[in-house]
Amino acid sequence: MAEQRRIRVAVVFGGRSPEHEISCVTAGGVISAIDTDRYEVVPIGIGRDGSWVLYSADPAQLAIVDGRLPEVDTSGPELAVPFRGASDLIVLDGDTSRRLGGFDAVLPLLHGPLGEDGTIQGLFEMMDARYAGAGVFASAASMDKVFMKALFTGHGIPTGDYVAVPDRIWRGERKRVLDDIAELGGTVFVKPARGGSSVGISKVPDASDADAVTAAVEAARRHDPKVIVEAAVSGREVECGVLESLDGGAPDVSQPAEIHVADGFDFYDFEAKYLSTSGLTIPAELPAEVVAEIRREAARTFEALGCEGLARVDFFYGDDGRVYVNEINTMPGFTPSSAFPQMWAESGLDYTSLVDRMIQTALRRAPGLR
Repeated sequence: MAEQRRIRVAVVFGGRSPEHEISCVTAGGVISAIDTDRYEVVPIGIGRDGSWVLYSADPAQLAIVDGRLPEVDTSGPELAVPFRGASDLIVLDGDTSRRLGGFDAVLPLLHGPLGEDGTIQGLFEMMDARYAGAGVFASAASMDKVFMKALFTGHGIPTGDYVAVPDRIWRGERKRVLDDIAELGGTVFVKPARGGSSVGISKVPDASDADAVTAAVEAARRHDPKVIVEAAVSGREVECGVLESLDGGAPDVSQPAEIHVADGFDFYDFEAKYLSTSGLTIPAELPAEVVAEIRREAARTFEALGCEGLARVDFFYGDDGRVYVNEINTMPGFTPSSAFPQMWAESGLDYTSLVDRMIQTALRRAPGLR
């Protein structure tokens, strides 16, 4: 009897966004968890310069070592992407070239612009490749916090007050923008509109402090010319994981987690998230009716934005007793210590099974319009 062919999975990571390193860490965790008896892993790294390289399947090369984050080494064999189909990736190795061969599914473990924002999803659509996660529109809308908030409002999903700061308006009508921000009152958070992993975020204690707000906007603009300023919600930070159903029904929702920021950090910024002792309580110690509401809103948010595969929905449980949706992340951090896998482990789905679930939903995905 012939040996059954393993399912071939391309794991794509790195990329050109400021979240390059976190993508590498995510890929290392996922590669270490994939059942290699069932799946053949094809690691593909995307360098900061945009080059695609065939990579080692050794997850140790993608680990955090002595507090130093990994990044893609582009010295390996380069890949050419001719856009004609999933079987047409070409390995360029010195003066020779060869076809990489087809793959059955792609795990695009990319965070931030040019990876999580619909761009690479569009490439995979052109290639007729089955891939995990949200499609082109849902990825783009979820990545851009301004459009994301507009969609929340349109669907009646509760969210905090905010001011959008597009590049042209900031350059040409700064006084009006600063006045609008001042009306938010109190503490505000200033963020790149299309960023993640808490990169480029500043906390400003007084929205009417024009100098402090200006400095925070300029800091965010170093990562994205489009900025969003959000009114702080006083309360507790809670996250919830969502997975596309395997049977075509309503999405599955994990137990929620509450974030506890480590001492010495003013808020859950990049270092607090990835390089500190900040922790989680899973399941979150909240009243049963609040947990039920958070899980309902997580599923509703996932479907309102047309998401597929997986997502993490972030909430505030306000001191006023209300639940607010802060944002949705269509490719959350996926290392074993990340919130998303931990929430699903608490909900009965271990890390290896969670990776398998991602692959299985990708394999069931029909190319083209859905």
